[in-house]
Amino acid sequence: MPLSPRQTHLLDLIERPADLRALSRGSLATLAEEMRHALLEQVEATGGHLAANLGVVELTLALHRVFDTPYDRLVWDVGHQTYLHKMLTGRRAWMSQLRQHGGPAGFTRRAESEYDPFGAGHSSTSVSAALGMALAAEQKGEDRHAVAIIGDGALTAGQAFEALNHAGDRQANLLVIVNDNEMSISANVGALNQHLTRLRSNPMIERFRHSGEEMLAQAGPLGELLGSTRAGLRDGMRHLLGTSSLFEELGFRYFGPIDGHDLDTLLDTLGNLREQRGPRLLHVVTQKGRGLAPAERDPVGFHGVGRNGVSRAMTPSTDHQPKSAAPPTWTEVAAGRLEHHAEQDERVVAITPAMVEGSGLKGFAARFPERLFDVGIAEQHAVTLAGGLATEGMRPVVAIYSTFLQRAWDQVIHDIALQDLPVTFLVDRAGLVGPDGPTHAGSFDLSLGMSVPNLAVAVPADAHDLREAIDWALVHDGPCLVRYPRDRCPDDLGGQPLDKAATSPRLLRRSEAQTPRRVLLIGIGAMVERLIPISETLDTTLVNLRWARPLAIAPLAELAAEHDAVVTVEEGSRIGGVGSELLLALAEHGVNLPGLRLGIEDRFIEHGSREECLADSGLDSRSIAASIAAFIGKPDKVSAT
Repeated sequence: MPLSPRQTHLLDLIERPADLRALSRGSLATLAEEMRHALLEQVEATGGHLAANLGVVELTLALHRVFDTPYDRLVWDVGHQTYLHKMLTGRRAWMSQLRQHGGPAGFTRRAESEYDPFGAGHSSTSVSAALGMALAAEQKGEDRHAVAIIGDGALTAGQAFEALNHAGDRQANLLVIVNDNEMSISANVGALNQHLTRLRSNPMIERFRHSGEEMLAQAGPLGELLGSTRAGLRDGMRHLLGTSSLFEELGFRYFGPIDGHDLDTLLDTLGNLREQRGPRLLHVVTQKGRGLAPAERDPVGFHGVGRNGVSRAMTPSTDHQPKSAAPPTWTEVAAGRLEHHAEQDERVVAITPAMVEGSGLKGFAARFPERLFDVGIAEQHAVTLAGGLATEGMRPVVAIYSTFLQRAWDQVIHDIALQDLPVTFLVDRAGLVGPDGPTHAGSFDLSLGMSVPNLAVAVPADAHDLREAIDWALVHDGPCLVRYPRDRCPDDLGGQPLDKAATSPRLLRRSEAQTPRRVLLIGIGAMVERLIPISETLDTTLVNLRWARPLAIAPLAELAAEHDAVVTVEEGSRIGGVGSELLLALAEHGVNLPGLRLGIEDRFIEHGSREECLADSGLDSRSIAASIAAFIGKPDKVSAT
């Protein structure tokens, strides 16, 4: 059933946070309910991140009520929980175009608003950025607050702890708010999650702690001495009672945990903390999906929803007709092949940085729970962990998104490739990803991978290629990267191998033109499927490259010599990409032909639908056809594509 309309009288009054601060405190609970309903209507209309935003309604309201934004800096980690923040900071009307071409981003963005002091998209950056702002204010003599809002899942990343350690050492004027909802995207794992669980689950210890501090405060000079001595009675009592938190050991004053949906408690606590200085950490416990029962029950499933996803969730299904099976996704094909190998070889293990569901590993986790390692949001650790497993004879597979692998290229180079360890990387979401925009686009894995010695790089064009690439990688004696997009996966595009090598390109079509044939068109990865009709229209020879490293340069050079131009098409950065390497290698083999390299342009491609993003970089079918036709002098052929 559709969402019932609801009045938003108070929310309608707010153009900026100053308007919020002008409201009476007694009206804020009503405003919070209006905000929650406005959020549901917003995501129903546009799709987007839902559960995380539902969990921070009261927190967002309280932060903008207490702090003088934008003069005080609010730095949101990841940013997918900032839809309400955007509504309160002058962007509510614009939200009807959220994550659409020309509309606001799904994350914070400096170019969008002065209320977004730091851009986000990847996790665990907020404490570092807010600390930089706090130190800058100190240097400039400005009395402004810097507040980092970070989730308990994001705290599993090493960068967050590097920043906390530095802030505690500097005794910077920084407030860190840990939004503890026991989730990242998947459920949180690890010792830190257990530590937070102990902190939030033992009210008796919290009472002991406050009673002990009150006792010391009332003991006069002796209490002051004991309370300020690092190795004194205060710390001894805390360790004895188990009240010492990890954050206090890092030099922060720890407060909480408090109920993140109790507006009065939030306002009072934040108001008190605003009057203090130095490194402070407030532990706020929230519920992901708060206020929408299906999202409360399944916060993972409601992390992101499509248009009309809210009403569908609230409507009991009456459709019992069997649905026709949709073609599998690349993710599903890769996960299925990984499970097949795990069944055959007990050395095969899977590693993922908090992306069990996104990487298609739920089936693997159910079948081989002891062989799946979810390391939390810790991409660098995931890669080096795989290296350690490989040294002991295991066959580790790191399932990771291209955008998140960017955070671990030093480990790929130094810990894996340099030692030539047999680690397989299943790199999902390669290429342009649509509404998630430039922070999540997989634009650079090919350019980076092409430059790393020992690293094989597979660019499958269909399910047949993908399965063969995984088969090859899991018997290969060195590292291998297999990259694929977020899309439906064609089964088998056909073609004949150019030679007998397992990594041979496949010839899909020969030009019917008289020798010398005009154009050799080389498709790379998911671009191959859309090149088939273009090749037919423009009468080109079409090759599915299949492997970017090692390049099968000998048979390609022999084929290229029959043509008088080469065109390469890849869904990756054109600079330093496969096309550049291929044309150079052909020249070194004595085949010097005019070349056209099509790929992602030297800029960040903005969010929109996937097709709009491809068009923005000249990689939609019509743009590709037009570019090739202009290059070979057949522009009249484009209208037929």
